[in-house]
Amino acid sequence: MAGLSVNQMAWQIAQKLLDNPEFYGVAVSKSTAGATIIDAGINVSGGFQAGKKLTELCLGGAGEVQLGFKTYGDLTFPSITITTDHPAIAALGSQFAGWRIKDGDQIAIGSGPIRALALKPKDVFEEIGYKDQSDKAVLILESSTLPSDALIEKVTGASNVTAPNLIIVVAPTASIAGLTQVTGRIVEVGIHKLRTLGLSPKTIVYAMGVAPIPPLCRDFEVAMARTNDAILYGGTVYCTVDCDDEASLQKIVEQAPSAASKDYGKPFLQIFREADRDFYKIDHNLFAPAELIISNCKTGNSFKAGQINPKVLAESLGF
Repeated sequence: MAGLSVNQMAWQIAQKLLDNPEFYGVAVSKSTAGATIIDAGINVSGGFQAGKKLTELCLGGAGEVQLGFKTYGDLTFPSITITTDHPAIAALGSQFAGWRIKDGDQIAIGSGPIRALALKPKDVFEEIGYKDQSDKAVLILESSTLPSDALIEKVTGASNVTAPNLIIVVAPTASIAGLTQVTGRIVEVGIHKLRTLGLSPKTIVYAMGVAPIPPLCRDFEVAMARTNDAILYGGTVYCTVDCDDEASLQKIVEQAPSAASKDYGKPFLQIFREADRDFYKIDHNLFAPAELIISNCKTGNSFKAGQINPKVLAESLGF
């Protein structure tokens, strides 16, 4: 586990975008200090293939990504499937959007493998027992603007890499690449929820997840809400765990799906607006997959909680 370098693996994946920007619909530029910036959806078209690579980068190369179709009730829709044999590292050690970076008057949310160098947030890395060692780094920003020189300076300082050894990939939520990579956080959302309920990420041995990719809408608020609904009402997570206390495990699974929240049952856009557009006013229990299936390899028993909600999902996706 300690020998796995999410930054080195992601660096190799990023080369595919750099080698063939026309195919992926991305644009490559350099910052003043020499960092490589890949625009995957701000001033370019991006697309599903760019979104697939962006998701692989978020996972630090420690997970596989597939695009296809899945049926939700009577609705068949483009979907993203994540598979990882290193769930704690891929989801929490890399993909988790856990680095708030001040950029002028704005707060940029950083995710991806660079977090395993900067140890942001530190408690997560202490819990999973992982720290990367790499002279190269990859950062993913969910943003509608390219990173400033000041942000790049903060990032390189915190992660102890030089600007020429930094690749930053940026895509807004309201882009196909952005929608793909955000719904590609399905496993991360599930593992994070299980962690908050008391399950150690170290006990999660393997994980898979699938969620629909919402249709493109240029309105950021609508796009953001749809990515949440894709996970809350359409997302499924499957984990294999190695757990001694099966009674506690069963209780955790019962509390894990989004349906356990008092805010469950309405499209996220409605919930968000009723909360005066303040995420902190929304019940944090809502942020979870629709459905979780947990198998305990210690006993061979499996537990399931929650279910897909095709009605709310279809309403959110514009049907």
